[in-house]
Amino acid sequence: MALELINPDGLPVPEMYTQVVVATGSKLVFVSGQQPEDIHGKLVGYGDFAAQARLAFSNLGRALSAAGARPEQVCKITIYIVDYKRDEHVPISEEAQISLFGDHKPANVVVGVAIMSPAYLIEVDAIAVIDEAVRS
Repeated sequence: MALELINPDGLPVPEMYTQVVVATGSKLVFVSGQQPEDIHGKLVGYGDFAAQARLAFSNLGRALSAAGARPEQVCKITIYIVDYKRDEHVPISEEAQISLFGDHKPANVVVGVAIMSPAYLIEVDAIAVIDEAVRS
């Protein structure tokens, strides 16, 4: 495996991510921010954060697959949320994250933003590392 997941002593052990991820693979995959858009670039889930989160993570999975990367090879994600309210948004975004990553917990950052494209509520990008010597 190209990733070593570390939760150092003296730091809290997060439920949904890992404090430190050491990547040792040979191929880096950088995935642009994935939004809740259909194949035609149209917003799906107008006003529905849960629907948008599910589609953004689903689109992230499709983008990773196109690069030959699997979700468990992702070392870091960034989640951008409009008008971020931790208690409201975290459970919903975590559910969408689990639908893609299962038990894998990449390092992550959640960034609250004031606005994205009109009516867009979430965007997710990723970095993955593939060890070319070990193909599954």
